[in-house]
Amino acid sequence: MGSRPCNRTFMSQAYVNFLLTNRIPRHALTRFMGWFSKIEFAPVRIVSIALWKAFCAVDMSDSKETRFTSLHQAFIRQLKDGARPIDPDPATLTSPCDAIVGAFGRVERGMALQVKGMPYPVADLFGSADEAAAFEGGWYVTLRLTAGMYHRFHAPHDVVAEQLRYISGDTWNVNPPTLARIERLFCRNERAPLTVRMQATGERVVLVPVAAVLVASIRLPWLDERFSIRRGGARTEPLDHAFAKGEEMGWFEHGSTIVVFAPSAWAPVAGLETGRTIRLGEPLLQRL
Repeated sequence: MGSRPCNRTFMSQAYVNFLLTNRIPRHALTRFMGWFSKIEFAPVRIVSIALWKAFCAVDMSDSKETRFTSLHQAFIRQLKDGARPIDPDPATLTSPCDAIVGAFGRVERGMALQVKGMPYPVADLFGSADEAAAFEGGWYVTLRLTAGMYHRFHAPHDVVAEQLRYISGDTWNVNPPTLARIERLFCRNERAPLTVRMQATGERVVLVPVAAVLVASIRLPWLDERFSIRRGGARTEPLDHAFAKGEEMGWFEHGSTIVVFAPSAWAPVAGLETGRTIRLGEPLLQRL
């Protein structure tokens, strides 16, 4: 009986969070944030960075830069050299980013879990039934980046990027209150499934960056130095770009999510748990 008021309070806070971050003009607010975050006028820059640090639990101790021209530059900050050691074991796929571990498990009957009790079709997420079918029986791990985290993502192994599919969509928040309420959320939001092939074995892994409210864009600078992947619209684009394990691949311009899909020969490392914070370069999946 004593836990009920706390449960009611938690549910109330979660509902308020859901309303504040989703019952708004999401696309308009996202476009505004993309513009506002790049303002270099000193009073705006100083106040906006201070508020971001105060409300988003930002740790700048490992940042390569100490001064920023705009809030945007602080969002996409780079790390000091050596701040994220990359596990060198070729039998591990490392986390491509700093994140909180969300749902993970096997792909069964073409479905993955958004949260417990909320399945979604992998084919809808990928935008291709044939490509999704190759991961039947394989594993997925959802990695959620919060607003205060390091926002760049990196290669989980020595890989060659083979294909990018850009799928336009909504910008629902990807926080837990929203994931628990909006079915197939990842399949609704803007996303960019990126297929990579491991250089040593030829096995394919798919990284699915999912955009969210306030995310101005997903950037792959090796593909286009100036513009986000939105430029050019919905498309499937063949690629041939090699990355060493741990090499930077791109970034979000705010917090969001990456869903990692690996074939059945790989499985989550021991100790992986929903809600755990994982850092770039730490083992995520291991060869069975």
